[in-house]
Amino acid sequence: MEGLNMSIWTLGLLIAIALAFDFMNGFHDGANSISTIVATGALTPKQAVLFAAFFNFAALWVFELKVAATIGKGTVDPSFVDYYVIFGALMGALIWNIITWYYGIPSSSSHALVGGLVGATVAKAASGAPIVWAGFGKILAFIIISPLVGVILGGLLMVLVAWIFRGTSPYQAGKFFKGGQLIAAALYSLGHGGNDAQKTIGIIWLLMITAGVATKDVATLPTWVIYSCYFAIAWGTYLGGWRIVKTMGTKITKLNAVSGSCASMGGAIALGLATLGGIPVSTTHTITGAIIGVGAATDVKAVRWAITANLMVAWVLTIPAAGLVAAIFWYLGTKFL
Repeated sequence: MEGLNMSIWTLGLLIAIALAFDFMNGFHDGANSISTIVATGALTPKQAVLFAAFFNFAALWVFELKVAATIGKGTVDPSFVDYYVIFGALMGALIWNIITWYYGIPSSSSHALVGGLVGATVAKAASGAPIVWAGFGKILAFIIISPLVGVILGGLLMVLVAWIFRGTSPYQAGKFFKGGQLIAAALYSLGHGGNDAQKTIGIIWLLMITAGVATKDVATLPTWVIYSCYFAIAWGTYLGGWRIVKTMGTKITKLNAVSGSCASMGGAIALGLATLGGIPVSTTHTITGAIIGVGAATDVKAVRWAITANLMVAWVLTIPAAGLVAAIFWYLGTKFL
C-alpha cells in the first residue's frame, strides 16, 4: 500500500510539473499571439492578453488531439520512458524557458519540451534506439520549414494586400485593417493554443501510460487532462511575457495595422495546417518567419537581420540545451525522487 501511495504522489507531482511547464509555455509564448496587435496599438497590453488567452482556451473545441498523439508516442519509444525521464524532460524544458524568457529571447517552448524528452530518454537508455526517428526527424525538419512557411505566407499576403489596396491611401488601408488584425490575431491564438497545449497533453498522456492508468488510445484520455492543459496555457498567456513582446513586436521589423494583420494571418494559416496534420511545430518560429516575411516584402532593409540571426542561433541551441539540462535532471531524479 505504501508503494502505491508513493506512486500516486509521484504521478500527481509530475502532472503538476507538466502543468507548470504548460503555464510557462503560455507565459513565454503569449508574446507570439499578441506582439502584432500590441505593437500596432489595436489593443492595450491588458486587453491583448485577455483576448489571446480566450482564444488559446477556445482551441480546445477546434482541433483533434493529433499533436498530442505525436508527442505521446511519436518522438521517443514509450518503453524507455519512466517517471524519471518525464521529470528530466519537464525540468529541462522549464529551465530553458525561464532562461530565454529572462533574456527576452523568443525561443521555442515546443522544441524545449521535445529536446528535454529526447535528452532524458537518451540518458536513461545509454544504448539502444530510444528515438522514434520518423516523428523526431519531422520535428527537426520543421525547425527550418515552419519559419520558411511563415516567411512565404506573410510575404505573399503582404504583396496581395498591397496589390488589392494599390489605389488606397496608407491611412485608409490602415483603418480597414484595424479590425482585420484582430481576426487574424484571434486565428493565430487558436492555432497557438491548439498546437502548444497538446504538447503538454501528450506528455501527461505518456506519463499516465507509463503509470498504467491510461491506454495508448488518445481518445480514452481523461477529459480533465485536456481541460487542465488548455486552462494552464491560457492562464500563462493572460499573465504574459512582456520582455518577449518587445522583441517580437518592435525589434525584428516595424509593424503597422496592415503588416501586423498579414503577419498574424500568415502565422495562423501555417499553425492551423500543422495542427490539423498533427505536426508539433514551433509557434515562435512560425510567427517570427511571418513577421520577417511582411517586413521583407515591404523593404528588405526594414528587417533587422542581425537580431534575426541571433534568434536563429537560439532556435538551433534549444533542443540540445534543453536535452542536456534534462539529462542532468534525469540523473538527479534517479538519486533523489
